[in-house]
Amino acid sequence: MPTNEDLHARRVRAVRAWTQFVAEGDEETEAVRPEILSSWQLSGVVSPAVTHAPLADEGDTAEFWNHSPLQTAVTRVQDELRRTAEDGDLVIAVTDEQTRILWTYGGRVMRRKAETVNFVPGGRWDEASVGTNALAIAGRTAAPSMVFSAEHYAEVVHNWVCWAAPVFDPVTGRPLGVIDLSTTWDRTHPIGLATARVMARLIEQALPSDRRTAPLGAAAPDQPGLTLTLLGTAEVWLDGQRLLLNRRQTEILALLAMHPAGLSVEHLHSLLYGDASVTTSTLKAEVSHLRSALAGQLSSRPYRLTLPVTTDVEEVQRLLRRGDVRAAVRAYGGDLLPGTESPALVQMGDYLAVSVREALLVRPDPDAVLRYTELAPYDTAVVEACLASLPVHHPVAPLLKGKLAAGLA
Repeated sequence: MPTNEDLHARRVRAVRAWTQFVAEGDEETEAVRPEILSSWQLSGVVSPAVTHAPLADEGDTAEFWNHSPLQTAVTRVQDELRRTAEDGDLVIAVTDEQTRILWTYGGRVMRRKAETVNFVPGGRWDEASVGTNALAIAGRTAAPSMVFSAEHYAEVVHNWVCWAAPVFDPVTGRPLGVIDLSTTWDRTHPIGLATARVMARLIEQALPSDRRTAPLGAAAPDQPGLTLTLLGTAEVWLDGQRLLLNRRQTEILALLAMHPAGLSVEHLHSLLYGDASVTTSTLKAEVSHLRSALAGQLSSRPYRLTLPVTTDVEEVQRLLRRGDVRAAVRAYGGDLLPGTESPALVQMGDYLAVSVREALLVRPDPDAVLRYTELAPYDTAVVEACLASLPVHHPVAPLLKGKLAAGLA
């Protein structure tokens, strides 16, 4: 357990590094952890003097929370969450996937502190809104995070320490949000991050078992809800029936599926069209057509799909997180919506392609690599990595050598 002197010295080091970065613009500091420095660099769009987090629409936040499986899970375990908060004088928050706070509970002191900075339902705690914090890092990296004192980008929370852990849907592997535990920096304890992890698992185990979210194991047409095939091709199925949509409408569905909390018309326009001179009325017309095709299961303000959704993009990510590289490559059909001009979809496609490639370089399963060469025939580095790991007489080796020769030709 760190002493008061240890914590004070750590705080001094953090303040010195923060000052070096913010006031002097020195991005080469080695005094902070790499994940903190990376987050600081992402936080440059926010003033370090920001005094509170922006608030999302109260009605939209309440509506989302009331229909979220997280609400059911938190209700089931709220006694445990509240007891943890009161015993440690913590404030506990549960967010959606976009790091918008949906629920909080706090001990007497921390509750008042939290209210002054909008650490309350509706508060947006992503890095673009309020800078570096544990909620934002855990949500972005899908891994537990701790942020201590001046490691926070916003000076107003330099007196805090926060521990956060992501919450996943155990059925699909899809991230649902994060749970965060926060208190004052002088109450830092080594068990904080472990407690956040335990609370996340507690919520996951309490999620309703009858929710209609299943992986893409079954044939797409047999699944209830909306099924999107986006990798290498574009197909949309609703309750087993194929929908005939144009490219833009499919792209809109893909973006909404990737942002289950919903998107404003302005945000969706930016993700879909980028800087292209397309009016919002054009976008609204496409959405109107989609709403009709989906029998009204697309809400507005924000635009949000209100039915179960599964995509092959989510499936590949779930399998990669599980470490099942062979199954991930089998599910990876190729580029995300080939030819798309949506900047957000191009970025996601690049991210997924790199993720699959890096997973193969780390774990070059021969059958997976052989399948991958059909999608990326000129990626010789993956083939070479696989050949280097195989016994000389492995049956797949000649096939890979042939692929390598063709790729180099």
